[in-house]
Amino acid sequence: MFNKILIANRGEIACRVIQTAHRMGIKCVAVYSEADANARHVAMADEAFLLGPAPSAESYLRADKIIEICKLSGAQAVHPGYGFLSENTGFAEALEANGITFIGPPSSAIASMGSKAAAKEIMSHADVPLVPGYHGDDQEPALLKAESEKCGYPQLLKAVAGGGGKGMRVVESLDEFDEALVSACREAQNAFGNPDMLIERYLTQPRHVEIQVFCDKHGNGIYLAERDCSVQRRHQKVIEEAPAPGLSDETRRAMGEAAVRAAQAIDYVGAGTVEFLYDVDGSFYFMEMNTRLQVEHPVTEMITGLDLVEWQIRIADGSELPMQQEQLTLRGHALEARIYAEDPDNDFLPATGTLKYLRTPAENAHVRVDTGVIEGDEVSIYYDPMIAKLIVWDENREAAINRMVQALEDYRIAGMTTNTRFLRNLADAAPFRNQELDTGFIEKHRELLFAPARLNPQHCLVLAAVWFLESSRANNSILGDACSPFSGQNGWRLNLQYARPMTLIEGTEDNSHALSILENQGQYEITLDDATYRVSAELAGDDTLRAVVNGHRLTVHCHQDGDNLTLFHEGEQFVCRQHRDTFTESEQSGDASLAAPMNGSVVAVLVEKGQQVSEGETLVIMEAMKMEHSISAPYDGVVGEIFFAQGDLVDEGAELVALDAADRAAEGE
Repeated sequence: MFNKILIANRGEIACRVIQTAHRMGIKCVAVYSEADANARHVAMADEAFLLGPAPSAESYLRADKIIEICKLSGAQAVHPGYGFLSENTGFAEALEANGITFIGPPSSAIASMGSKAAAKEIMSHADVPLVPGYHGDDQEPALLKAESEKCGYPQLLKAVAGGGGKGMRVVESLDEFDEALVSACREAQNAFGNPDMLIERYLTQPRHVEIQVFCDKHGNGIYLAERDCSVQRRHQKVIEEAPAPGLSDETRRAMGEAAVRAAQAIDYVGAGTVEFLYDVDGSFYFMEMNTRLQVEHPVTEMITGLDLVEWQIRIADGSELPMQQEQLTLRGHALEARIYAEDPDNDFLPATGTLKYLRTPAENAHVRVDTGVIEGDEVSIYYDPMIAKLIVWDENREAAINRMVQALEDYRIAGMTTNTRFLRNLADAAPFRNQELDTGFIEKHRELLFAPARLNPQHCLVLAAVWFLESSRANNSILGDACSPFSGQNGWRLNLQYARPMTLIEGTEDNSHALSILENQGQYEITLDDATYRVSAELAGDDTLRAVVNGHRLTVHCHQDGDNLTLFHEGEQFVCRQHRDTFTESEQSGDASLAAPMNGSVVAVLVEKGQQVSEGETLVIMEAMKMEHSISAPYDGVVGEIFFAQGDLVDEGAELVALDAADRAAEGE
């Protein structure tokens, strides 16, 4: 068995591998970029080496540097995690050439599945069902367009070297093909260095069901049940579960056996995932094979009781599979939700910032949190914005969903926008509970998933006011004499009852609320918009407020950052700030400007100064976390100034283009 391995990755998967390796008595070498110098995986490892600057191309994709570090540290094997170099044929070959074990499949297997087109050709000879489409080598646009017409619509353009939803476009009609092809090719080139495309018929109500397979170096293969990953946004998974709801034992067996045939057709070794599209009529079609451990592998671990990373390490060391197919038993149901720094209300745009406040649900036999961050860490523009994976298990699906809803309500983050509220709405949605699953689930149920907040804003303002008062009282008790009238919160005046004013602001200064507060023997009487609330409250710990509001007893959690407050309750957040006289300025943006919707880099500037543009025309294309975002003209006009060029890094809110409205431009003439 290896005594030292190197983890060629970062974040939660690096931490995950280190945990298992340490349990097995194996020392771990971490690698890191300048941006990750203080990262959790670096602290967990036995030793760590700097790779280079923050951009992946200069750090985590430096195969030569990683091999050099293996030699320096004495690491006998490399676990690649997922992403980065995990499915890079050249990296696997280079490790082998240097006598270092790759904890993954042979380079030949990676090459076979690395091209989706070649993979489909192999699968056709392995008796694995395929979706109709085109997966040839000829990539001439005219030929692709002709094959597009043959395939029929809707269809999916997909990068042959792709993954994670990058380089993919749904094409509804022939008129959309040319623009979709250019965009998908560009994104694929940027993400994978390969612009080649395949075309496949886009099933309108498919489910995404994948099979976890394992093969050893002795010719043995096994499938460890299946996962349903149908709930997606931008072709990226949001919630995964195992086993797949509603699958018959016959279908499970047929799909599993097809997956093992697919793996053995390429002499596979280690952990792999064969992904299928499962149609409403019960038929299924091979989509692709990921030659690595999947992000969602924990749900399989939860229902099988197995450690898949341990299996990977033992098989890479030459051991046989720990069990045969008939020995596998499944128990209960598991779900995984991906906690992301992103804004679901703004088309899931990735977010950046500092995790100023981070509280996770308590881990136990039912709840697991896989993460690579701690409070105070920064989510930057350079890497995937996933903060953590939240995994739950219970005896059946309904109980597991209840666990997930509760755990998401207990997951509290302040300092950046996240998707926790969206995930909670999704997990608790009736169609999800009723197994109405397909890859269009989110679009189909948008009104339900993006429903207005359930919190009563007035009650939140009252609780926020009480928090400010109680936390100030607690601070005064620490800093001075709590018995002094000058340290009190009641605005004490000789022979007078004083109503203390407080102004709380939601969002902009225009949305301010005036509260009048009377205090009498630890009780508050708060008037807001002609309504009166009688409140008693106490702080419990550093972030918990227990209150009784007009007889309603409840507990909320709060994070205060100066005069800013984030209040958490039942999976919802309420954000406000206490008004101070010094807060007199507001930022304004001219109505003829276009601002960057997130931190990122400029991929392309498609217009020139003085150019006339039409409403909806794309002006600038930005990229963040390897995903492209188009900034379009909000109205007809003339381009005034262009403030950034291709390749520039841009902060969220920075003005990209000045656009003069058409009528203004005409007046100027």
